[in-house]
Amino acid sequence: MKITAAANETGVIHGRFQVVHNDHVRYLLAGKKLCRHLVVGITNPDPLLTRKEGSDPKRSDPSANPLTYYERYMLIRSTLAESGLNPQEFSVVPLPISLPELYQYYVPMDAVFFLSIYDVWGRRKLGYFRSLGLKTHVLREVPTAEKGISGSDVRNRMLLGEPWEHLVPQVVSALLKKWDIPARLRKIREIQTLQR
Repeated sequence: MKITAAANETGVIHGRFQVVHNDHVRYLLAGKKLCRHLVVGITNPDPLLTRKEGSDPKRSDPSANPLTYYERYMLIRSTLAESGLNPQEFSVVPLPISLPELYQYYVPMDAVFFLSIYDVWGRRKLGYFRSLGLKTHVLREVPTAEKGISGSDVRNRMLLGEPWEHLVPQVVSALLKKWDIPARLRKIREIQTLQR
């Protein structure tokens, strides 16, 4: 079934958002065009609600998750507001993506679940949704090489002291600098090096 603009009352979209970048904004707004209210599920909300995934083991690594749930919540809310959305048009909630048995406690199960697929992990998430009988809509399916910006691209640039600000929305850049996320990433890297 082809989904048209604002055909659905509620849509659910998800991501780790470690960190929010310009391609995330395109992804979020693409989902919003297809529903009246967008629920943004932040995955890996905390260590207890994060299961290691064999298809993408680095996703649960501390260096891949430097931001807290609250920081990501603030980044998403600020980004969507900066993009022109009214706060009544969206919600931001935790979503333990690798624990499908818990979805019902966090998101409306009668919504349409939006996702993009780039790899085995994307197909596994689609499988989770379908196993629960959820209505799904794939926004984009392309190979990893055509994905575009990734959070790891931005984090690596921060670690190397390279320019990264152009890869994220202006409000995100300001908040990441305020929280000194590049220094936090370096500290995480130092700790990981000492533990090896």
